[in-house]
Amino acid sequence: MTTTTETIDGRRGTFDRTMPVLWLFAAALIALVVLPLFWLAVYSVTDKAGHATLRNFVTLFTDPDFLDPLLTTAVIATSSAAICCLVAAPMGWLVSRTDMPGRQFIRALVTASFVTPPFLGAVAWELLAAPNSGLLNQLFRLVTGAVADDHLFDIYSLTGIIFVISCYTFPFVFVLVANALDGMPGELEDASAMLGGRTWTTARRVTIPLALPALVAGALIAFLQAMTLFGSPAILALPAGFHTMTTKIWSLFQYPPKLELAAAAAVPLLLVTILLLQAQKFILGRRGYSVVGGKYGAPRRVELKRWRWAALAFCLVVLLNPVFLPYLALLNAALSPNATTLVTASTVTAHNIVFVFTELSSTQLALKNTVILGTATATIGTVLALVIAYVTTRQAIAGSRLLGFLATAPVAVPGIVLGVGLFLSYTRPPFVLYGTLWILLIAFLTINLPSAYQQLQAAFATIHPELEDASRILGASRLTSLLRITAPLLRTGVIATWCFIFIGVMRELSAAIVLFTSQTKVISVLIYDLNESGDLAAISVLGIAMLAITFAVVLAVNRIPVFGANAATRLRN
Repeated sequence: MTTTTETIDGRRGTFDRTMPVLWLFAAALIALVVLPLFWLAVYSVTDKAGHATLRNFVTLFTDPDFLDPLLTTAVIATSSAAICCLVAAPMGWLVSRTDMPGRQFIRALVTASFVTPPFLGAVAWELLAAPNSGLLNQLFRLVTGAVADDHLFDIYSLTGIIFVISCYTFPFVFVLVANALDGMPGELEDASAMLGGRTWTTARRVTIPLALPALVAGALIAFLQAMTLFGSPAILALPAGFHTMTTKIWSLFQYPPKLELAAAAAVPLLLVTILLLQAQKFILGRRGYSVVGGKYGAPRRVELKRWRWAALAFCLVVLLNPVFLPYLALLNAALSPNATTLVTASTVTAHNIVFVFTELSSTQLALKNTVILGTATATIGTVLALVIAYVTTRQAIAGSRLLGFLATAPVAVPGIVLGVGLFLSYTRPPFVLYGTLWILLIAFLTINLPSAYQQLQAAFATIHPELEDASRILGASRLTSLLRITAPLLRTGVIATWCFIFIGVMRELSAAIVLFTSQTKVISVLIYDLNESGDLAAISVLGIAMLAITFAVVLAVNRIPVFGANAATRLRN
């Protein structure tokens, strides 16, 4: 007896031709996700001779050289998460629930801090707050007449690192809180007011409890971002003489390399990331915080009256730190003969720009590699995410849930951990990819796949499958229905996904810093290398170019009607 199954074009047959699709994409995802994590686990429990041992973990949790970075990372992540909540929660409330002027302008500025690479922000704050040469410290000495060694700020300190990291992680909390408040029905607060509740009573008993899950989830994400960042700690902590876990892992790749210890040190970051993401999912998914019912009215705006402009001033002062001051510092350094000297009309020069794009030999190679990797990653990643999203939302083949799980799994892998896993996986036969752009392509694909998949899955969910069913009833194959019906409706989502992946490649440093060679540098790595040599003017030129390209892409996406003001919330963390 022959078992018949449905083929990919909807006809009945003896062979399910959709199964090769499952196995092909499952194999690709296993190569992207499972293989590096497998070798990471293997190396973490072996010694240099290849013998099984737990000595690596004993060293990790007993040697002060590792315990100190662990403790420092915990302090930085906890402090940054707390600061983000204290700053972002009031801003989210002011923008979403009050009549404060300039609310959309504030959202746009938060978007600017969202898309600014944290390592570039760290360089900008070097220009502003280095103890001796920082522009703010120079201004302090000029105004107060202090001696040359006195300074108001020292960015090369634990406090300075926490400050800079908080500047570029608070948008995650802001977006979650603001979105939660935007979607909160105004009738609940109106009912509280009608029953005699004062503004603060209503906020304490209604608004805050409903927004609390988003705030806690935002705090977890801020903690996760601060824990796994490499660029900012490497730029600010290493000159100060101490390590975080990410910089310690990177140092283990320097000569002589200690790959087993690097693998063992990456495991705690991976486990904590998984736990935090599960906690966030649990908190946001709790039904006890849900509002039950149908369609509700718009949220009620709280009238701030005479405090309206004070609220706006508070938001602008906060945004001085991630946007206004850093951007001005970068622009000043790019146009000044001396990066740490305030430019004037008589001293403005284009020498730095000419030097970076015509004389600095690494620029052309880094730009070329970045464009190639950005275009290839965005194209392949979009196609991969598109097919997987279609398979999972339409349940087109058996095992679609497996594909969805594998496509989402990389979100739990920090960039530095993935870089270690890929290094261990592709520096051995039969796939020796280290030293080529292929290994960076795999890294960037893996990092950006979860967000791309989630965006396109959401886009597919808005297209009712009955449209495709109607096409197939009229005789079209599944492929024809997909090309002629579904694809045109997905055009905006596909374009936006491509753009977001491209942006993600431009700003990625954590994995690239482990995997690059002299011939595979990208812009982010070049900026880090220039910081090592102290060429802050060249960094500023490259940073402004990177920001210009990034904002051009963001503006292009915002012109797509489907996204509009919500485009920034879809960017990858």
